[in-house]
Amino acid sequence: MSETIAFKPESLAQVHKIIARYPEGRQKSALIPVLHLAQKEFGGWLDVPVMDYVAGLLSIKPIEVYEVATFYTMFNMKPVGKYVLEVCRTGPCMVSGSEKILDHIRTKLNIKDGQTTEDGMFTLKPAECLGACGYAPMMQLGKFFHENLTIEKVDEILDLCREGQVDLG
Repeated sequence: MSETIAFKPESLAQVHKIIARYPEGRQKSALIPVLHLAQKEFGGWLDVPVMDYVAGLLSIKPIEVYEVATFYTMFNMKPVGKYVLEVCRTGPCMVSGSEKILDHIRTKLNIKDGQTTEDGMFTLKPAECLGACGYAPMMQLGKFFHENLTIEKVDEILDLCREGQVDLG
């Protein structure tokens, strides 16, 4: 027996408010903000039943949801750790040392790209351009950017995460 997927009443009210921003017949325009709500409410990732539920709410085909959810790196298609370390690996960050940062995180946490630590604390998610090229190398953690990264700064951030002192926004 599987549990029914449904937003909490206050979240569902927020979904309806988002949908109401768009003209009749254009509810698909609400997809990205609704997916953000769904990911937040349903465990930090979007499994197929959740995406199907969102499709139903928006009266669109499930494939339309899958296409968007799998295209954008901000959506997780499998369970992730409490802290998702999204390290930019595009040109400017790469030239400025993001590969060294990624290698350090892989070694320190004993995980590969896309994996989560055994304790469920961290997931490493290399990302394409996050739009902070002038502050490379950089990493997104929650809603916040950590820029001009060094190995020492990364270690400090990881320690603060372990201590529960990092705000994800």
